Amino acid sequence: MNDSDPDAARAVRPKRADARRNEEALLDAAAAVFVASGVEAPIRDIATKAGVGTATIYRHFPTRADLIVAVYRHQVETLAEAGPALLETSATPHAALTRWIDSFVDFLVTKQGLAAVLQSDDPCFDPLHSYFVERLVPVCTRLLDAAAGSGEILPDQDPYELMRGIGGLCAGNNSKHSYDARRLVGLLIAGLRSGPDAKAAALA
Repeated sequence: MNDSDPDAARAVRPKRADARRNEEALLDAAAAVFVASGVEAPIRDIATKAGVGTATIYRHFPTRADLIVAVYRHQVETLAEAGPALLETSATPHAALTRWIDSFVDFLVTKQGLAAVLQSDDPCFDPLHSYFVERLVPVCTRLLDAAAGSGEILPDQDPYELMRGIGGLCAGNNSKHSYDARRLVGLLIAGLRSGPDAKAAALA
């Protein structure tokens, strides 16, 4: 078969798209099981959630570590892609920023179940933090710049600093005491809002 044959390429493309959708559904199922039962949950539970056999999971992800890395990267990609989409669909840039931060909090809170694994000595997890920063800091930057450009928040916010601050607030969510990370993050984001006095101070 000629690799440049356009008819052949069209015939192959739907299968690739289906395979991609199936893998994404599997990763979504794994993420849900990890949140509910931890990363040591039986693979058969993930297979049941995804509606596939365990052999399908092992075919895609030969080891549990492979699956954990794939789930993490899939969640990061979903969050990265959400930023531009929210800017297109939200009423204002600040609304887009708020909705994205809300999703970011969800990500951080659910990822807490992976924390012990991601901080292990297994070298396969080493690149994940860099991947997280490289994919999400530019998205946060774009959202902050848009909100600042519309005059809704104070300018010159550091996206990495903001994300680290949100991460610190979300880390307390594991506390046995009553703790509402989302409420505290909401207060933090509210502090970015600009007003007459804030604008004057920023221009001084």
